[in-house]
Amino acid sequence: MEPYKIFIVEDNVWYADILEYQLNLNPDYEVTKFVTGKECLKNLYKHPSVVTLDYSLPDISGREVLAEIKKYNPDIPVVIISGQEDIKTAVKLLKEGAYDYIVKDKDTIERIWNAINNIRETQKLRYEISSLKEEVRKKYEFSNIIKGNSPAIKSIFNLIEKAAGTNITVSITGETGTGKELVAKAIHYHSPKRNDPFIAVNVSAIPKELVESEMFGYEKGAFTGANSRKTGKFEEAGKGSIFLDEIGEMDLNMQTKLLRAIQEKEFTRVGGNKLQKMEARVIVATHRNLAEEVENKTFRADLYYRLLGLPIKLPPLRERGNDIILLAAYFAEQFCLENNINKKSISSEAQKKLLSYNYPGNVRELKATMELAVVMSNADTLYDSDINFASATNGSGKNFLNEEKTMCEYEKMIVDYFLNKYNNNVRLVAQKLDMGKSKIYMMLKNQIVEKN
Repeated sequence: MEPYKIFIVEDNVWYADILEYQLNLNPDYEVTKFVTGKECLKNLYKHPSVVTLDYSLPDISGREVLAEIKKYNPDIPVVIISGQEDIKTAVKLLKEGAYDYIVKDKDTIERIWNAINNIRETQKLRYEISSLKEEVRKKYEFSNIIKGNSPAIKSIFNLIEKAAGTNITVSITGETGTGKELVAKAIHYHSPKRNDPFIAVNVSAIPKELVESEMFGYEKGAFTGANSRKTGKFEEAGKGSIFLDEIGEMDLNMQTKLLRAIQEKEFTRVGGNKLQKMEARVIVATHRNLAEEVENKTFRADLYYRLLGLPIKLPPLRERGNDIILLAAYFAEQFCLENNINKKSISSEAQKKLLSYNYPGNVRELKATMELAVVMSNADTLYDSDINFASATNGSGKNFLNEEKTMCEYEKMIVDYFLNKYNNNVRLVAQKLDMGKSKIYMMLKNQIVEKN
C-alpha cells in the first residue's frame, strides 16, 4: 500500500518538528517538511495527499501558495494554519478552496490530526465510489452485455454508441428475454449522464391505479394512507436516465399525463401544486408493436411519436445464427467459474441441437439451459443428451408455464422427466433434485393408484 503523503509547510522549525512527530505516530503517514512556500510548490510533482500550510510564510503568502496548489491540482486538500483568528480571512480562504482554517492554540495538533483523518476518510470514500462507477461502466461495455458477432448484433452496437453520444429518447423493442434493460443500462453508463442515477420502472408490474404516484410521487395527505411525502421515480432519476420497461402496458389516462410531463419537462406530485422539473433522459422498452397499438387506439399516437426517438430493435436469438454457440459457451464457462466446476466444452452434436431449437425465451432461456446442462453433465464435455430444453419448455418451443398447471403437476412433470433420463434410479434423481427418496416413491405409488 502506498504511503499517505503529508506536506507540512511551516517556517517555525520547532513547531514543524512537533507536528511531524505527532503525524508520524501513524505508520501509514509519510511526512515531508518545508520552511518556504516556494520549496513546497517545487515538490508538488510528488503528489501529496494533503498539505498543512502556515498562512504567514517568509517568502510568499499562504494565500498565494493555496492558489498555486489549486491551480496544479484542485483535488489536493489544504489545511491552513494561522496564528491569527481572522474570520474574514478564514471565510475568504475557505471560498478559495481551503479545506479548513485552524488557529494555533493548545488544541491545534489534535484539530490537525482530526482534519487529516477526516480528509483521508473522504478521499477513501471518493476512491471507492469512483472505482465502483468504473466497475459498473466496464460491466456494461457493449461487448460485455451482448455477446455475438452476427451482423444484427454489430448493428445494435452501432446504435447503442450513437444513442450514448446524445440525449435523444430511445425506444427499445424486442421479444422477452432479448436483453432490453441491459441495452438501456449500456446506453446510460456510456453517456454523459453516467454519474447520475439510472432508474428502471417495470410499468406492467405496477397496479394501474398506482402508476401515477409511482412515477411522479405524492404529497402527504394526497389520499388515504399517504402519511408522508413520497418521491417519485422521475425525481429519483434527477438528471440521470429513467427506463420505462413495458411502456405498452400503460393505460391511456396515464399516457396523457406522461406525454404532458415529457413535453413540458415538468410534473406535479399527486395531491400537490408545485411544479417539479423533469431533467431525466427517457428510455422506453416494450415487446409489443406500438405502431399496431396506435392503430388499435390502445396507445396514443402523439406519445408514440414523442417516445420513438432512436429506435433499437433487438433480434430474437433464433435469428442470430452462430451467436447461439458463442453465447452457450460463454454461459457454460461463467457458470463453471462461479461454481468451481472444471471447464466443459460443447460437443458438435450438442452444438447442432442448440442451433436447431427455437428459443421462445431467447437469451434468458439459453442461459438457464446451459447452466442446467453443466449441473447434469458428468464429463468434461457437454453432449446432446445434456441439453434439456424441457427444463423451460415442453420440447415444441412452447413455454410450458403457459399451461398453468398446479405446483404438484409441475413437480410431477419434472420428476418424471429425470426418472426417465436416469432409468428410474430414484436415489440418483433424489440427489439431482435435492429431494427425499420417500417423496419420489410416494409420487410413483400415487401414479400406480391413479392408473388402476
